[in-house]
Amino acid sequence: MNAVQKLINKLHQHLGNISLLTGDNIGEKYAVDFTGENYQPPLAVIRPKTTEEVSLALKTCSALSQRVVIQGGLTGLAGGATPKPNEVAISLEQLSGIEEIDTTSMTLTALAGTPLQTIQEAAENAGLMFPLDYGARGSCQIGGAIATNAGGNQVIRFGMTRNLVLGLEAVLADGTIVSSMNKMLKNNSGYDLKQLFIGTEGTLGIVTRAVLRLYHSLPSRCTSLCTVQTFSQSVELLRETQKKLGTSLSAYEVMWAPYFERVINHVENLQSPFAENYPLYVLIETEGSDQESDSTKFEEMLEAALENKTIQDAVVAQSEKDRQDFWDIRDGVGEITQALMPYASLDISMDIANMPKFLEDFDRSLSKTFPQALNLVFGHLGDNNLHLFVTTQREQDINEIYSIGYKLTGKYEGAITAEHGVGELKRSYLHHSRTPEEIDLMRRLKKTLDPEGILNMGRVIPD
Repeated sequence: MNAVQKLINKLHQHLGNISLLTGDNIGEKYAVDFTGENYQPPLAVIRPKTTEEVSLALKTCSALSQRVVIQGGLTGLAGGATPKPNEVAISLEQLSGIEEIDTTSMTLTALAGTPLQTIQEAAENAGLMFPLDYGARGSCQIGGAIATNAGGNQVIRFGMTRNLVLGLEAVLADGTIVSSMNKMLKNNSGYDLKQLFIGTEGTLGIVTRAVLRLYHSLPSRCTSLCTVQTFSQSVELLRETQKKLGTSLSAYEVMWAPYFERVINHVENLQSPFAENYPLYVLIETEGSDQESDSTKFEEMLEAALENKTIQDAVVAQSEKDRQDFWDIRDGVGEITQALMPYASLDISMDIANMPKFLEDFDRSLSKTFPQALNLVFGHLGDNNLHLFVTTQREQDINEIYSIGYKLTGKYEGAITAEHGVGELKRSYLHHSRTPEEIDLMRRLKKTLDPEGILNMGRVIPD
């Protein structure tokens, strides 16, 4: 009997009725995340349905010194959920369901494997709203969103996932269950332990349940797609929008011409609402309580921007279809990336004032090293986040593209990842954004909470 079969026999023995996939039953699903990189089937897949089963799974793997990789919806873009050789996967896909919607406290309690869209729809059916939103909403899971501190389209108003989690439950590497299912906005009773598991990508524990903060649904929405000539005008428009419309601004997305035109030309049923091409396109969305008065203020803001030539043209959504068409252009990256493979995907953040110089330096360095490179840029400008998709259609160029981009990110005091996480693919670049002392503290925390080194090893923290 070989070592793998001995391991599987022990897992069957200790896990009892917990779902365990082995051999041909594993299939390709669990072998790689959305990046498609470093395909590696796990030795086995454990699929717990309860927190207690997660605890038993980790106790078992800890006793066997068996390394595990934690998997949610496998929509990640940093390789964090892709197995490494000789790892067992713990998939949370069956740990799913909404346990409670409390309209008095305006909270929703859900299991970690619950899809984001399911949570959004449940909140909506209760007359409330869960504002976390991004393109993978239908397949990503809330546990993964918490583990990576996901961002998305409305960070400018509601903040990152961290801002939307009031309490959570997690299981440590040795199987200990830490439950802190707080519903209160204020709680300074000692350490805020949930922060150990938000954004740490499963390296310190597995999130199993969460209490999420809900908001009142707003009946008014205004959406516009605008054109600008320069980056400075896009910033000016952002500040004028914030000044005149205040906290009603919920999304401010900027698309550079190469990205916008690529989507328009390669995604079926999409077309530009403008007769001419422009250097940059801005998608603005606000939410409020009175459609008539909000629309008036919104259009007055746009008219003033047109008069002072901050923007060159603008179209305002007159229907939900118009609005969705605008967002389909912004979210079109999911439709075009397959044709760009292999590509480097950079998800960075920095001071808005540094962005023009960074992009100029990046394009100059790319042109010098890879004259044939295509660089598609868009981002959540209002919250300092840029996405760059760069391709030469050559796998051997990818690492050098990352090296160029992350070195410049460090030069301009930015973060190598704004919302997608570090995972396995970015950890060797972490020193561009974190000091040696910070990285050492991360190692100490990891060693303290996972002394046997079984949880998502080889992710986030550099060797």
